[in-house]
Amino acid sequence: MRLRLKYSKKILRFVKVVFWFTTGAFLALVLISSFGLFLYQKTYENKIYPGVYIGDFDVSGKTKQDTQNFLDNRNSSIKNSDFVLTSDYGIATISAGQIDFGYNNPLLTNQAYLIGRSGNFISDLSLVIQSYLSGVYLSPSYSYNQNKLLNLIQPISQKIEKQPVDALFTVVNNKVTAFKLSENGQTLDSDTLDDKILSYAASILNSKTPQTITLAIPIKIIEPNITTEKVNKLGIKELIGTGHSLFFHSIPGRVFNVNLAANRLSGILVAPGDTFSFDQALGDISAFSGYKQAYIIQNGHTVLGDGGGVCQVSTTLFRAILDAGLPIVERHAHAYRVGYYEEDSPPGIDATVFSPTVDLKFKNTTGNYILIQSQVDLDNLSLVFNLYGTKDGRQVTETVPVVTNQTPPPPDLYQDDPTLPVGTINQTDFAAWGADVSFTRTVTQNGKQIIFDKFISDYQPWQAVYLRGTKQ
Repeated sequence: MRLRLKYSKKILRFVKVVFWFTTGAFLALVLISSFGLFLYQKTYENKIYPGVYIGDFDVSGKTKQDTQNFLDNRNSSIKNSDFVLTSDYGIATISAGQIDFGYNNPLLTNQAYLIGRSGNFISDLSLVIQSYLSGVYLSPSYSYNQNKLLNLIQPISQKIEKQPVDALFTVVNNKVTAFKLSENGQTLDSDTLDDKILSYAASILNSKTPQTITLAIPIKIIEPNITTEKVNKLGIKELIGTGHSLFFHSIPGRVFNVNLAANRLSGILVAPGDTFSFDQALGDISAFSGYKQAYIIQNGHTVLGDGGGVCQVSTTLFRAILDAGLPIVERHAHAYRVGYYEEDSPPGIDATVFSPTVDLKFKNTTGNYILIQSQVDLDNLSLVFNLYGTKDGRQVTETVPVVTNQTPPPPDLYQDDPTLPVGTINQTDFAAWGADVSFTRTVTQNGKQIIFDKFISDYQPWQAVYLRGTKQ
């Protein structure tokens, strides 16, 4: 028992000796280290510690001002490098010097100087030893003046800028009275442009000659709050076909009738599987329904009649139906070549109507509703029909109309008219060459032909007719 107690006291005494020796050694080490760090810091006061690198550049012992001057010189060496920013809205060539492009001087200088100066003894000592023995390497940081860049490309960014458009779709009595497709807006994507420009910093700064970097200006798409798909469940979301025509030199009554008929057809919905009838959709064409007199073809003659000009509307709609790749159930060519329909089109792409026997019809085989919309420009005397629905992969190919068997018009015919004063001559028919005109249309879907049409127009030679006044 006495031996065990004596042995325990010896162990305790030994532990105390070791503890106080270790503590003393540790305190001495801390004191020496602190004193050494203090002397080191005084030696490199206002200077970057040895072994600190910015990228591959040794900035040991440099003052902050020396480091800034060094980085400024590096930035100055690449001021003639250019960024060529391209877009569909313009091109801008901007030098690195114009936008202060290069090393992020203040940040890197401050980071390098603060190595070993955090105020935390253990951390500072560790970094000082590490930098002295193996080096501390700071990753280069790059920057440029984004405000200067945006100011320089402002003429382009203003053209890029586009506000989104919300969809509009109002139906009254099964007819669309207000319609507008939603449109995405867009703006310059400055964040992506920033990333792209800075990604070339290392290669430009490491090059010994000025560089030219070509970049496409990134554009950010802005979606509208209300899309076309949200405002209707009919499958009307995009343009599927368009047709246009001009009607220069039309008399006022004809212009009025074109505008009236086109607007009455605008907004009509054609259900999936239904066959659209022009005559049925337009209804009565007479003075009772608001039409004025203009020239029409009747019984082989051009005469004044109610609704003259409606065939301008049917012809334009026919062109939109062709473009949409829809099956045409009924179509008739005019008796002779009418100059209005060849103002912006080859001959043979026209469609006449005369209710109730001569009609223009097509079938909606798209599986979704089709909306008919017209646009009449009374200043430029042009008419456009747009068909909206859902595209189903149809591809349309039309051949150029072939004109054959051309026949000159008969000699001019003068007819006496006792209702006109003597010396007055009015032209009621205009000369036109006769011809056979044909063209074909092929519609494919998913690589398979689903429609093949051949449209043949047998235009008769037409005689110019003049009324000669005989009234005394």
